[in-house]
Amino acid sequence: MAEKILIVDDDLETLRLVGLMLQRQGYQIISAKNGKEGMVLAVKEHPDLIVLDIMMPDVDGYQVARDIRANPETADIPILMFTAKSQVDDKVSGYEAGADDYLTKPVHPAELIAHIKALLSRTRARTGQQVQKSATMIGLLAAKGGMGTSTLTLNLALAYFQRTRKEVIAAEIRAGQGTWAGELNFPNAEGLNNLLNMRSGEVTRAAVEKELVRTTFGIRLLLANHRIKDFVLLQSAVPQLEAILHHLSTLGDVVFVDIGNPFLPGFEKVITFCDEMILIAEPQPFSLKRSNQLMDELAEYGFGKSKILNVVIVNRVRADLQLSALQIQEMLGKPITLVIPPAPEQSYHAALRNVPLIQLQPDGILSQQINRLASLYADRLNK
Repeated sequence: MAEKILIVDDDLETLRLVGLMLQRQGYQIISAKNGKEGMVLAVKEHPDLIVLDIMMPDVDGYQVARDIRANPETADIPILMFTAKSQVDDKVSGYEAGADDYLTKPVHPAELIAHIKALLSRTRARTGQQVQKSATMIGLLAAKGGMGTSTLTLNLALAYFQRTRKEVIAAEIRAGQGTWAGELNFPNAEGLNNLLNMRSGEVTRAAVEKELVRTTFGIRLLLANHRIKDFVLLQSAVPQLEAILHHLSTLGDVVFVDIGNPFLPGFEKVITFCDEMILIAEPQPFSLKRSNQLMDELAEYGFGKSKILNVVIVNRVRADLQLSALQIQEMLGKPITLVIPPAPEQSYHAALRNVPLIQLQPDGILSQQINRLASLYADRLNK
């Protein structure tokens, strides 16, 4: 599960902004608007870290810290005091009350996040918790369905594995909309559903690993079924989905996630787990307009800024019916990373033989382009 952070502050705007920022880093956030509520939640929720203001009207942060340290149930929780009180005496009082770290407002978001990560890391080391390796998680997304995200996710994962021989996982996270089991003739596509039907606390690393299917072509898959009625399962299982993604990041070197489109339940939480994003678009005016809108929304989560966003154009129409590369780039305001050409015959025969597209014609133009994209990632991630 994502690490849990309790924010205690009487300023609602601080609660909102800091909470949103940390959620985008993949943390689970709970908040308290005063000291008394903070102490209650510290005992009830037992967070992994507390971000604590000092100046609060009922019980100030110093007293909250002392009470947390005096309670055996909460004594070991790390405390980061985050306050406008900047005098040396204030800081000394904070450390004497039990704070592990002290930051004064305002602060750059990157500095706050760095302090939080350092505190959590030291706590794990002190308590003997094993720090699991963290995979690079790459999400694949389009503005609407039917644009080839599943096909590109599967084939890109395979191409990346063939180049690096790293531990690669590809995950379908859309219950009721899985395609890989049918395409590859796997008899059991219940891995995602089995996990989503568990209680969130039961979705452990071992449980997720058990549901991964090892393929003959080297990568492991988390498969979703294609029963449409099961799509509603996601609406009440977002915590389970968060746990799945968290554990997947500890089970491989690179995880490719088929997000599909932004209408996925829990979409905002899902993309916080992604280190990079591939946006798939079509060379058509309306499709590009929707993709441009989606890019603006992704930018709010850092994609295209602090996180890498690559744009891949999937072309499925005649050349005289599509926009040129220059027109596409002008509409999106961003360079195109790659263009995937149409390959209807290759797709047809791959489906008949139950193999990934790039396995059927390794030297074909479509395979060459997917291999090129895999090489871009392999060169950068394995430096």
